[in-house]
Amino acid sequence: MEKSNELRIVFVTTANFENARQISKILVTEKLAACCSIMQNVTSIFGWEGTIHERNEYMIFIKTSEKRLSELEERIKEMHSDDVPEIISLNIDKSSDSYMQWLLQCTS
Repeated sequence: MEKSNELRIVFVTTANFENARQISKILVTEKLAACCSIMQNVTSIFGWEGTIHERNEYMIFIKTSEKRLSELEERIKEMHSDDVPEIISLNIDKSSDSYMQWLLQCTS
């Protein structure tokens, strides 16, 4: 396993599959992400404008590089159906060397 501060995983939830799919395809096409994985049937419970809401959502796991993060965030905001999209980024502390190289190549 190779240590890397260059790799990120970004979590984004969407209200529907079509929005998740659209975001994912565009991010990969524009080389803002190497890969996007969409998980369905995520239940979110959250407060919004003084009310507690519960809804089924889709979670996108976006694999990207540190250098693409700002542009990726702006692009997601442009396409997302929510007023305040959930965009959470975490460092990938370790990965295989071959995966790290592939991810960096895909986002170059």
